[in-house]
Amino acid sequence: MQVSLESGEGLERKLTIQVPAETVEKEVEKRLKSMTARVRIDGFRPGKAPLNVVKKHYGSQVHREVVGEVMQNSFRDAVIKESLKPAGMPTIEPKSMDQGQPLEYVAKFEVYPEIKLADCSQLQIERVTADVTDKDIGDMIETLRKQRVTYDAAPRASAKEDQVVINFTGYVDGVPFDGGKADAVAVVLGSGSMIPGFEEHLIGKSAGAEFAFDVTFPDDYRVANLKGKPAKFETKVVSVSAPRLPAVDTEFAKAFGVADGNMDTLRADIRNNMTRELRGRLTSILKNNVMDAVLKANEVHVPKALVDEECENLQQQMIKSANLQAGMSLPKELFEGEATRRVKLGLLIGEMVKTAALRVDAERVKAKVADIASTYEDPLEVITHYQKNRQLMQGIEGLVLEEMVVDWVVSQAKMKDLTKPFSEIMKPTT
Repeated sequence: MQVSLESGEGLERKLTIQVPAETVEKEVEKRLKSMTARVRIDGFRPGKAPLNVVKKHYGSQVHREVVGEVMQNSFRDAVIKESLKPAGMPTIEPKSMDQGQPLEYVAKFEVYPEIKLADCSQLQIERVTADVTDKDIGDMIETLRKQRVTYDAAPRASAKEDQVVINFTGYVDGVPFDGGKADAVAVVLGSGSMIPGFEEHLIGKSAGAEFAFDVTFPDDYRVANLKGKPAKFETKVVSVSAPRLPAVDTEFAKAFGVADGNMDTLRADIRNNMTRELRGRLTSILKNNVMDAVLKANEVHVPKALVDEECENLQQQMIKSANLQAGMSLPKELFEGEATRRVKLGLLIGEMVKTAALRVDAERVKAKVADIASTYEDPLEVITHYQKNRQLMQGIEGLVLEEMVVDWVVSQAKMKDLTKPFSEIMKPTT
């Protein structure tokens, strides 16, 4: 076998491979001989057709099969010989495939980049810390109260946080629009459930009030023909109700799973849950900060094939999570940035694992599964489920290994600690 290697732009490589005709022909002959004992050909008893007849009927087919396998095997041998690490499948361009002639083809592909890690001791990374305070627990209890709010009829004008029930008809250019009419719609004033400006017109109104007001649909409204359009709404207030929060007492504690209704027990449960959530959030923030610093310090050229593959993965995840139609195609550009980041990080993490000689810590895996299971009613059942599912355990092992990489970087980097309130750490990101 003759192999010629050429380097293209960046990570591109081209192998020209030539395999002697005898190698292909010997394998073709061998297979044809093995077929004579089992093929059925008209005019001959089963297994009695002579080799030349079998060759006439099946020679071309067997030759194609052998050529395909020889190309696959010779490509594998060539990349080993040249110490190459292909990223993705090669593109094959046949040059000579005729029977009796040397097999020659060109394989074009990308290789994994060689990575030389930057000195981690020069990285500057922010590490955020926070604690769960008594005030945070009190705020959470207020949130839980609001989740169980009820409303009582109020014989007065509406105010913020009241619930008003309304009938309305909407007009655009003086004409009612589809979906613009509804009756008995409950709106909590200040909730932002209606388009901007709508709820403000409902404040200060009593049951029975009828009025009209103008608002403008936002430019990013979900209905295309209403985006940015001015509209008029004729509205009637059916009822006004004031919010009533439950008392923080025994019944309140029981409603959240404390059998004896002890509020100290409920507060302890809330603190434990908030502490666990905070720990997870701080771990995530630190991981993101570490990865951002590692990416900034290391220039990595990524194989296009790997980015394309990750784009496809992200696309399928979006289709599944958003319940979109299976098989639909989304623009690749939507995913290229995130896909490129993920591929770069994957390559860098792999190199750091190798450099630090890291191995998955079984005890950390066990602790991670136990932490996940603790949020369920029957933790032991969840732990058993994970232990019996190799795919789930591999996912946990991957998370633990990434955390070990973060620890390895943190142990060397210049860390800047920054304390923030629990509320700021846990606020939703947009």
